[in-house]
Amino acid sequence: QVQLVESGGGSVQAGGSLTLSCVVDTYIFARCGAISWYRQTPGKERQLISTIRQTGATIYRDSVEDRFTIDQDKSKNNVSLQIHNMKPEDTAAYFCAPSRAFCPAAYSSWTWGQGTQVTVSS
Repeated sequence: QVQLVESGGGSVQAGGSLTLSCVVDTYIFARCGAISWYRQTPGKERQLISTIRQTGATIYRDSVEDRFTIDQDKSKNNVSLQIHNMKPEDTAAYFCAPSRAFCPAAYSSWTWGQGTQVTVSS
């Protein structure tokens, strides 16, 4: 079964930092070529945060400014998301998944897990 496993969430004070980790199934890494991080709060739609392609090219949502950094370690099949200068509005469940833009077939059939919860207090 194809899987992506998120970890690294937790509770932090505003202004702090976290690094989220996503272990990517080898199949996805090889066939999809682009992994994204998303976040969601209760009652709201899932929001795309950032995407990284196998080439290393990155894309970010405008609203996250320069506080988020996505990276990949292909040797470990890992895609990370660093969040700096965290704000209470960053509080959400964070998910990694195939990129909707670059892997639409994989995205459309994706079964979402519980993600990793991030809570930022003021």
